[in-house]
Amino acid sequence: MFNTISETIEWGGRKLTLETGRVARQADGAVLATYGESVVLATVVGAREPRPDIDFFPLTVNYQEKYFAAGKIPGGYFKREGRPTERETLVSRLIDRPIRPLFAEGYRNDTQVIVTVLSHDLENDPDVVALVAASAALTISGVPFMGPIGAARVGYIGGEYKLNPQVDEMPESALDLVVAGTAEAVLMVESEAKELSEQVMLGAVMFGHRGMQPVIDGIIRLAERAAKEPRAIRAPENTALAESLKAIAEGDLREAYKVPQKAARHEQISAVKERAKAQFPDADEKVVKAQFKDLEADVVRSAVLDTGHRIDGRDLKTVRPIRAEVGVLPRTHGSALFTRGETQAFVVATLGTGEDEQYVDSLEGTYKQHFMLHYNFPPYSVGETGRMTGPGRREIGHGKLAWRALHPILPEKDHFPYTIRLVSEITESNGSSSMATVCGSSLALMDAGVPMKRPVAGIAMGLILEGTRYAVLSDILGDEDHLGDMDFKVAGTDQGVTSLQMDIKISGITEEIMRVALDQAREGRLHILGEMAKAISHAREQLGEHAPRIEVIHIPTDKIREVIGSGGKVIREIVEKTGAKIDIQDDGTVKVASADGESIRAALKWIKSIVAEPEIGEIYDGKVVKVMDFGAFVNFFGPKDGLVHISELAPRRVGKVTDVVKEGDAVKVKLLGFDDRGKVRLSMKMVDQETGEDLSKKQQATAEGQQQAG
Repeated sequence: MFNTISETIEWGGRKLTLETGRVARQADGAVLATYGESVVLATVVGAREPRPDIDFFPLTVNYQEKYFAAGKIPGGYFKREGRPTERETLVSRLIDRPIRPLFAEGYRNDTQVIVTVLSHDLENDPDVVALVAASAALTISGVPFMGPIGAARVGYIGGEYKLNPQVDEMPESALDLVVAGTAEAVLMVESEAKELSEQVMLGAVMFGHRGMQPVIDGIIRLAERAAKEPRAIRAPENTALAESLKAIAEGDLREAYKVPQKAARHEQISAVKERAKAQFPDADEKVVKAQFKDLEADVVRSAVLDTGHRIDGRDLKTVRPIRAEVGVLPRTHGSALFTRGETQAFVVATLGTGEDEQYVDSLEGTYKQHFMLHYNFPPYSVGETGRMTGPGRREIGHGKLAWRALHPILPEKDHFPYTIRLVSEITESNGSSSMATVCGSSLALMDAGVPMKRPVAGIAMGLILEGTRYAVLSDILGDEDHLGDMDFKVAGTDQGVTSLQMDIKISGITEEIMRVALDQAREGRLHILGEMAKAISHAREQLGEHAPRIEVIHIPTDKIREVIGSGGKVIREIVEKTGAKIDIQDDGTVKVASADGESIRAALKWIKSIVAEPEIGEIYDGKVVKVMDFGAFVNFFGPKDGLVHISELAPRRVGKVTDVVKEGDAVKVKLLGFDDRGKVRLSMKMVDQETGEDLSKKQQATAEGQQQAG
């Protein structure tokens, strides 16, 4: 029934097995990848006919995690997987980015890659396994994929690189880097780092590239035995049209690209395009459009390589003019407006309590996230109209990149017990809005008084590569991103890199080009940090006027029940009467939050009165709760009651208890101690019931005076 073919290699200290022919046999390509006990299934299906109505490659990548893979049932009301989680979206992008440039030019068939996590051993992260499985499935599918590619995760533990560290090792690592590429070059990098140097980051990329080579060799061996016949792709021949278009439009196009402002430049380019299209009334409009785009790329790229100057007149290294502003909104906890050229991010920081943390349901288990960053890209930011829907893959990906850049420099939760939410509204965009988000977020955090280790800035680098000639561009424009060969984003402090993301539109770049890009990015980053410092250089000493204050105390774990009360009665009463928010954790950590300091003090006093132990010899206000023949029971210390024996009610002989007190009376008592059974002994006669003065001390002083006189 099955013609199963498999390939097994030793990789990073564990076995990686790639198998095909047993599962999903009707797909064009299907590979079951097993690493440790993590298992993923990657499938590829490509339509037999191209889409006639499009001029782009319609590739869709869907990564999905099934909860059964970790022996879990999904949380929430509906007990089945639903819309993609943030992680599924991010891993889908992680797979898409390195494979997309490797499809044959002119291939326009609908192609779908679906990767499903079937088993997760909670030791080996399935994201890299998913990338490898997708590469293997594409390589054997027969679709025109110029792979294979490999992938690897790189950690940096104890000053040493670690290939594919396990999940429980990652908290010790100063680096979480995923790299993908072909046998010859790197195609994609995604990372978060704890202020590592450019040299360490470059070393990690190359270490990962070397580490993925056995995987690429294994996929090739699998393909030699299992690959389908490659599909024939006939690229359209439009040489004559291209030459004619160049003769007609090149001169005007070069003049249009000398206009520095984006809107005016695009208006002139559109006019050139319309005039050119009018010269070819019988040609396919999509073909003319594609050829015009190629001509645009040639104009921009050749100008950079030949003259060293770019669309807006800058040289290769100059960063666009920057203006940083903070405190721009009156009621928010922290706000910033960061403008770089025609790219602008309006970023707002909001501080919350433990109640505001984000619950995340994942294969590894449910956990809480106290730092969130949300990136929004409204259509008006590029002068367009569009539908306003929820965040798409781009918004989620850009937001996560900025999150990774800032996460390593935030204070530990123990020292700053706030939930932090950043929202970046891109109000203008002409290249590198994700890096503007990093800069604006850093400013907004400092404006909110968040004690960051250091400010963070980000910069996007580009590349023009023609044969052996290349130019690395700092702070790229949108057009340079679209028409160039690389989008290389670097974020970090003046001490080192915190995040690096690289996407390549060609077959890869060399170590030398990456080194130049990293060094040039550091120069640009330091310049941007200097411009940001003109607005604010460190966190404000105090939180914003409207931000909540949080005080943290620790109580004995055996007292938690008393603070909460039966059915939460006590803690609800504290919250209602003080107005403070209270969060009690299982280890006895209590967080009390309010924008009003008096509310916090009142709540803390109440909680301490519940958990504190009374001290012998101290005087307390109490209330008579029960009267007996032998004395009165008085509630005097939170929920604690004690007995005032009839002999301790007054400094005289008392016949009946009710002659002195009755239930409900407010009294003052002194704690005498505890009897053999632990019962509390109190005294009223030793306390002046009007002033609260300790009469025993007065009596003792009088007796000592009489003794000295005698």
